[in-house]
Amino acid sequence: MIGSAARAQRHTEAEASPGDVSGLSHRNFEMLARYIYDYSGIKMPSSKRTMLEGRIRRRLRPTGLQDLNEYCDYLFKHGGLESEAVHLIDAVTTNKTDFFREPKHFEHMMQTSLPELAAAGHKRLRLWSAACSIGAEPYTLAMVMEDFKAASGQKLDYTILATDLSTDVLKIAHRGIYPTGMIQPVSKPQRARYVMESRDQARDEVRIHPKLRSHVGFARLNLMDSSYKVGDLMQIVFCRNVLIYFDKETQQKVLSRLCDNLMEGGYLYVGHSETITGLKLPVKQVANTVFRKV
Repeated sequence: MIGSAARAQRHTEAEASPGDVSGLSHRNFEMLARYIYDYSGIKMPSSKRTMLEGRIRRRLRPTGLQDLNEYCDYLFKHGGLESEAVHLIDAVTTNKTDFFREPKHFEHMMQTSLPELAAAGHKRLRLWSAACSIGAEPYTLAMVMEDFKAASGQKLDYTILATDLSTDVLKIAHRGIYPTGMIQPVSKPQRARYVMESRDQARDEVRIHPKLRSHVGFARLNLMDSSYKVGDLMQIVFCRNVLIYFDKETQQKVLSRLCDNLMEGGYLYVGHSETITGLKLPVKQVANTVFRKV
């Protein structure tokens, strides 16, 4: 039986069936690592073997299999990848995110990129949050856009495309419901404007206001695809804290395709721990980990 990935994630390693204690064989680890790299661009060196084993144990119960090597046989010998690939990638991808993570980028938007784009005559902006995880980044972008409109008096229309490889995180992002503690980085005035608290205080959760959610569209997109069908060119692209999982060759390909979808004069934001040094891209650096297409 093949259960949903959402149900699978509710099972902890301790709840897995007794037969799952054996580790992956070297051959199966290599096959998995190769498949994950080819599919997602994420490298799985031997140092991540224990982590990988822990992640894919989540898939034993929903597939009705007994151990990790039997799971690999199901994938690679018995055609299981056809139905299991998305769930496998959901299980192994990392989805760390926060509201207003790396806040200097949002300050740069307010103080530099949005004023310059508005001054250049852009009245309708398209923003893209690539690798959006559970939605904190695109909703933060929407808050910044609303703050800028209010502060500047600009009559701007905007849409935010939020994409990710994982179907699980996209479901969470689309709902826009989060634990109350997760919105601590959001200022009190912003919470009042953009966040709705549950009437049932025991639920300890909040929901992003519909006026923000109406500006954000979510879609599954694999950055390893040969081209990105995302419609019109973007003025702002955020692709942060995902490049660190790629080798240089993959970074070059991914960033080149992102730049193909970025308007001339548009801004590209990458993570503070990431660098594009040595890559051939049509951008110039304008701030720390902020680049503008030339």
